[in-house]
This record gives sequence, C-alpha cells and structure tokens, in this order.
Amino acid sequence: MTALEERPEVADLGLHRQLGLTDEELDAIRSRLGRDPNDLELAMFSVMWSEHCSYKSSRPLLRTLPTSGAGVLAGPGENAGVISIGDGLAVAFKIESHNHPSAVEPYQGAATGVGGILRDIFTMGARPIAVLDALRFGDPADPWTRHLVDGVVRGVGGYGNCVGVPTVGGELVFDPSYQGNPAVNVMAIGLLDERLLTRAVAPGPGNLVVLFGSTTGRDGIGGASVLASATFLDGDSSKRPSVQVGDPFAEKLLIEASLELIEHGLIEGLQDLGAGGVTCATSETADRAGTGILVDLEAIPRREPDMAPFEVMISESQERMLAVVRPDHLDAVREVCERWGLPVAVIGRVTADGDLAVVSRGGELARVPARALTSDAIVHERLAAPPARRRLAPAPGVPVLPSDALPERGMDPGAVLLALIGSPNLSSRRWVYEQYDSNVGANTIVPPGTGAAVVRVRGTSKVLVASADGNQSVSAIDPALGAALSVAEATRNVSITGARPLGVTNCLNFGDPTRPEAFWQLSEAVRGLGDACRALGLPVTGGNVSLYNESPGRAIAPTPEIGVVGLLEDLSKLVSPAFRTAGDVVVIVGQVSPGLAGSAYATLAGVAPEDGPPALDLAAEAALQAFVREAADRSLVASAQDVSAGGLAVALAESAIWGEIGGHLRLPIGNSPAVELFGESPSRVVLTSTPRHAAALVLLARQFGLPVEQVGVVGGDRLIVELTGAGATGAAEERGSRVADALDVPVSHLAHAWEHGLVRALGQEPDALPLGEG
Repeated sequence: MTALEERPEVADLGLHRQLGLTDEELDAIRSRLGRDPNDLELAMFSVMWSEHCSYKSSRPLLRTLPTSGAGVLAGPGENAGVISIGDGLAVAFKIESHNHPSAVEPYQGAATGVGGILRDIFTMGARPIAVLDALRFGDPADPWTRHLVDGVVRGVGGYGNCVGVPTVGGELVFDPSYQGNPAVNVMAIGLLDERLLTRAVAPGPGNLVVLFGSTTGRDGIGGASVLASATFLDGDSSKRPSVQVGDPFAEKLLIEASLELIEHGLIEGLQDLGAGGVTCATSETADRAGTGILVDLEAIPRREPDMAPFEVMISESQERMLAVVRPDHLDAVREVCERWGLPVAVIGRVTADGDLAVVSRGGELARVPARALTSDAIVHERLAAPPARRRLAPAPGVPVLPSDALPERGMDPGAVLLALIGSPNLSSRRWVYEQYDSNVGANTIVPPGTGAAVVRVRGTSKVLVASADGNQSVSAIDPALGAALSVAEATRNVSITGARPLGVTNCLNFGDPTRPEAFWQLSEAVRGLGDACRALGLPVTGGNVSLYNESPGRAIAPTPEIGVVGLLEDLSKLVSPAFRTAGDVVVIVGQVSPGLAGSAYATLAGVAPEDGPPALDLAAEAALQAFVREAADRSLVASAQDVSAGGLAVALAESAIWGEIGGHLRLPIGNSPAVELFGESPSRVVLTSTPRHAAALVLLARQFGLPVEQVGVVGGDRLIVELTGAGATGAAEERGSRVADALDVPVSHLAHAWEHGLVRALGQEPDALPLGEG
C-alpha cells in the first residue's frame, strides 16, 4: 500500500460547492492530481483557486497590460512593484483591497489591510515609509455607513500609527452603490537599496523553510471555514470569525527582523503569510523556484489547541513570515528573530519534486503539485456582454447636447460652488486624517489634505510623490473611459508637483464576474487602464483584483483605483496647488469639452438623459503633463492645480482656500456656464506664476501645442470669476460683455463650507452658526 493510499479518507465530494468550488473546478483538480482530493487538499485548493489568490477570471485580462519600462526591477507576480530611482535606490509600492473583511468587521478589516500591504513592501527588502488609503462608502447620513466609516478610519489609523508608518494621503468617496459593500483599498510605499531586493522564492533543495512571527490561530480561516461551520452554530467561542485580527506591535518587530535578515544576507527567499496562509506562502515560493516544499504540520507554532490540519494550513493569522534559509544560516536567523522577540520554527524543507507535501507524525496528509495550486490554477473564459442601453438615444441626425440646468439667469453660481465645496465628496478630509499620524518617521513633506502626498528620500535631495485616485461615477457609465480618467488624474496629480510618474499600481473593484455585464465592465476597465498607461509611457507594476463586491440587489459601481508614485529629483523644485502671492498671474491650460454626466455637479443639479461624460484625449493628457513638469523644472510656476472633481470652480476654490488668498478672473467661455465652471473635462490645469514669468509660461504651453489663456490675478479676500464671451448667459445678454451673475464668494465662506462639509454629513458636529455677511 502506498503512502497516498494510507492517507485520510477522500473528501466528501459535495463539499467543494460549500467551499466555493464549482463542479468544473473539481474536475480540473482531479485532472491535475490524477485522483480525487482529500479534505485537506480540497481546502488548500479552495483558497488557492479563489479569485483573490488565483485571479482565475481576470488573469487573461491582466496579461494585456504594459508591465515593462525604464528602471522596473520587479513587476506583476511579485509581492510589490519595484522601480529604480537612481543612486542605487529603489521604490517599492502596491495597492490592495480589504473590502469584504471591512464590511464584516470594519476596524480589524481595515487594520489588517494595512498590515498586509506593509508586509508586501518589506518582503521585497524595502522599509515602508508611507501609506495611502482609498475608502468608499454609501450614504454618509445612514447609521450603518457611519459605523463603517468610523471603524475603517480607526482601523487604518490604529494600525499605521502603532506600527510607525505615516498615512499621508488617499481619498474618501460616498456613493449609493457602496451602501452594502464598502471599498477599502490601501497603498503602501517603501524604499530599498537595489542590492537588497528580495524575491519570494524557495530555491535550493535541502534548504530549510522557517516560519517566524506570530503564532497560528483560527482567526482568518478563509473559504474553508465551512469545515468548522457546525461548531459556529453550536456557539463554540474558540472559533473566530473569518476576519483576521491584527497586532501592529508584532508587525513592527517583524519589519525590523525581516530587514535585518535581508541586510545580513541570511535568507534565500522571503514571503509573507496573507490570504491562504501557509498553503499560499509555500506553494507560491516553491512554484516560482521550480521546487517543492515538505511541510511538517506539527512544527508550526500554534496559539490554540486541537486545530485541524486544514485550519493550520489555511489560517490567515497575521504578522507571520516564511523564509527560505540555508542550513548553515539557521542559527544566525534564529538569533535575529529571538532578539526581536519573535517565535521562530523550522517547519519544513525545500525538495526537488515540485510538490507541496504536508506530513504529520510520520504520515502524509496531502501532496499537491505546487504549480497546480498557483501558476497552473484554473483560468475561466468568462462571458462579457455590455448592459442594455440605459440612456435615451437622440433621433438620427440630432446632435447630443449637454444639459446645463445651473447656473441659469438669475441664479448664483457662487451658491452652487458653496454647495459643491461643502459636499461630502469634495469637502475637507481633516476629520479623517487627523486620526492618522502623518508625520511619524519625520519624512513627510506635504501632509494630507492639499493634493498629492510628498515624502522625502532621506539623505538625498529627492522626494517621492504619490496619489491614489478612482473615478467610479464615469466608470458606471463607461468603464473604459472611467479607468483611463483614473490613470490620467492620478498621474496628473503627481505631475503638477513637478514630479515624474514612475509607474502604476491598480486595485480593480468589481462585481460578480459570472454575470456577463459585470465581466464586461471589468474587461473594459482593463482596456482603458492599458490604453492610458501605454499613452503615458507607464508600466503597471502590480496590484489587486477584488471581485464579487455585491450586496443584495446591486453591485458596487465599477471602481478602478489607481495608485501612482513619482520622483522629483530636487525638493527645491516642488510645486504646491495653493495660491501664493498677490499679483501672481492665473493661467488656465487645456481645452474644455462638453459633457456633465458623472460629475459632482450632475449629482447636485441633475443631468439630461442624453448627456455623457467629457472625452479624454490621451495625447493631450501626455502633452499637458510633460508641459507642467517642464514648467516646474524651469521655475516658471508658482502654483499648480489640476481640474478634476467639481470642475474649474472647485479647483480655483481649493487653491484659494489653501493659500488663504482670493483671485479675480475673467473667463472667456465657449460652452454653457455649467460646463465651463463645473464640468470635469480632463487634461486641464490652473497655474499661477509671477508677472515676470507669465509670458514664458504661456509660450511654453503653446510650444507643447496646448490651449492656454491668461485669465486673471491672485489677490484679495474673494474668489471672483466673471464669465465673458459667446455662450455666456445671465442678466446681461450682450455677447462678449461681462455677465451679471458672476461667481463672487468670500474665501472665508468657501473655507467654512469646505472645513465643515464632511463632519456635518457624518453627524460629527452640531449645526454651525450662520455665516456672516460677505
């Protein structure tokens, strides 16, 4: 009788459906094994063939993305992307989701999302230096939404603050589609010496497999938690819910121990234990190296008694690392771990047979080819079909015209601006970021709240600039355009500081891929993402796909969250979005295009059924960003602000609020006032310069082939925008004259609305006193 025949009984073959595996997938498992799987093997396949680990629906799409580029040292397939920044240094960065855990237990779901993305960074040999969080929820007035927001924000802050990594930026969005399913995406950035770049591999048969960090418990049992469902029903408190529980103080020790092991050359490969636990870490490292791993189940340190084999192998207990170590380095590895107070154990060895084998007390419990769990996991060819047309089509030959319900004659565009700047999606995020320590480590140059995050590269004049952006509103209408706009905005936010974008990481949050409409949305988003990255010359270095983001009755809006990291060689060239000095000249660069659908203004004022979002010209976007970087490098720019959510009026208001100074502009318009003031046409920036540099700035824009207008000056305590030219409407009907209903608002009123909008929406403050007279 063979060892295989002596193993436990073959699993109940009806169990696969409870574990989330289909009949087709069970047949594929049998084909790869040449037999039926047992219960442990089925549990291992269930987590490794999940969407989260295998990308079984999205992998063919992701292969179409551009992944190579100058300086790319590590890309998709590694724990994080790594790009050289010169002088022997490199930046590691990645974004991931923790949507479903955060919906179940918001504090721990968000906290362990931070912990997991930090481990992806230092696993590469990089010291984490910054975190950005991109959060999306439903109605801010809803008690459940407020519960989620409070828990998630506290979870991000609680973990990041304790572990000593600053949270420096991100975004917070409210949209009805997230009412039952929040989107919690976290991005981390780290710095490393290129020589210390570490891979998640298990080379060298005979090398030891070492587990260090926290012990293994029942928290975070993944898809196979159904194997213990009876004990949940019986009220067995020893069984934790499926959400992981984080310990940031243990993570801090793990960071220091891991980086010391890497610096001293004591490990051959390193992998963190996240989704899939020991099963994932061992199978992925073995497959990448073309080796196998033998795991001794009894050698894995545990914090709970009587854990079943499947629980040990797929537990997602946090703050654990797997290292591949030469036998002659074991004592040194053990000394480092014990000095940092971390449990350490040899749990197996590298083999040459390509299998992940699990043994216990001399008996073999499981044997699966490592590649069957990872690179040879099943890939589905999903059906994609666009949704039925939801907007009315115009009659043949009738042009599609934008609707501009506001501002009309006799209506105050300043009131519209105050409503927008004080809305939950555009107001100050101070309530959020004041719960974060954004300055721990003393490397933060620009704190949260005023544009892209800026972090110094210590010991150099370099700074890293980072932004995380996603446009779910346009994506709900046109997923390809929404994804491309998300890339354009994230890269533009980096470029307007003077920094050069280095690469893109993405987190694709979508619905059930087995629904043709949802898979079409994902396919289109990946197409738009790829088109934008190719046009801007940027590699996609990695990321995450989060599917099945649905609650009863609806899916979330397609949400392509884009993270970008850029490099500015000289900190002295850094440009801020805030207005600086009275008398500075205001210049607008870029072309307005019609379309209000998907805008913040449309949410406030409505939009005609036939209207669509503004178009994106990727060549113009690339030219605009190149121009802004060149202008910053020549010191022609005093401030730079991009036009995005809320349109030109909100961009101007933010620059005025942040600079605590107003401006007086005369804006020639060729579209409706609503489109000109509040439309979100991409590829536009608001620049200011000293009068001495204004002519050179305008000339440079024209040399890049960009539309440019010198429209006014900085100064005073009010933001005044007069509309002139064809298309202007109001009390004064004469074409080309000043329009009577100009935008005219005190900066103090804008600041008040901006500062209080979010806290009022969340019920965090009583109604403020009425504003004074302007």
